[in-house]
Amino acid sequence: VEFSWIPHATPPPSLAFIDTLKMRRILAIFIISIHLTLVSSSYGTRRGARGARLQILGRTLSPAKFAKGATRSHGVNRCFKARAMSAPIDSDPLVRIGHGWDIHRLEAGLPLTIGGVKIPFEKGTVAHSDGDVLYHSLTDAILGAIGMPDIGQLFPDTDPRWKGADSHVFMSEAHKLMTERGYRIGNVDITLIVQKPKLKDIKPEMAENIVGLLKTQPSRVNIKARTHENVDSVGEVRALACHAVVLLEKIQ
Repeated sequence: VEFSWIPHATPPPSLAFIDTLKMRRILAIFIISIHLTLVSSSYGTRRGARGARLQILGRTLSPAKFAKGATRSHGVNRCFKARAMSAPIDSDPLVRIGHGWDIHRLEAGLPLTIGGVKIPFEKGTVAHSDGDVLYHSLTDAILGAIGMPDIGQLFPDTDPRWKGADSHVFMSEAHKLMTERGYRIGNVDITLIVQKPKLKDIKPEMAENIVGLLKTQPSRVNIKARTHENVDSVGEVRALACHAVVLLEKIQ
């Protein structure tokens, strides 16, 4: 191939320079195609792992669809379905943190149970179960840490089987789901917000109950109690509340 050259005009590009541009473009397209193939393969693998985890339900469901569908089943069957999501996953972090909160109204003539301890008092909690505000918040904290549905979904107040039920049932189920996911208690920190009755002398018994239910050590459970300075429903002894924070450690 010959190129004519006119004096004072821009010289034509060389064939070697044109070939270099073509090779660069081909190489870039090749690298991009390999990258897209690897990304697509990785995404498919992750989707397959999720499907395998939920196949125990008889059909493959996404976590969001499963959580929605879990509310339509009942009692222990609901918890069995929940365990399909609690299976260990290779990418699970070494630690997980969960927070739970609960509040119950107080009315005269009802029993009062906090942390598994029956407390003599003129008022008790209005609830479908025994209304243990500590156990309920701690159960939710554990479920939240492992990414599970909340206590209201697993044990709905529309199910007559949980009418007046002892809340240690809910805590035991949360512990079972936590263990199946491959975790144990790192530490538990409880804050009870109760104007009356005073809980200072009852806290050790509450902590002992938690240690037994969650199969952990006394040094890993802490309970604090404070008033609400006579403010709002809690301060006026019309309600009581509780915050629970839990740290979970992956079992090695």
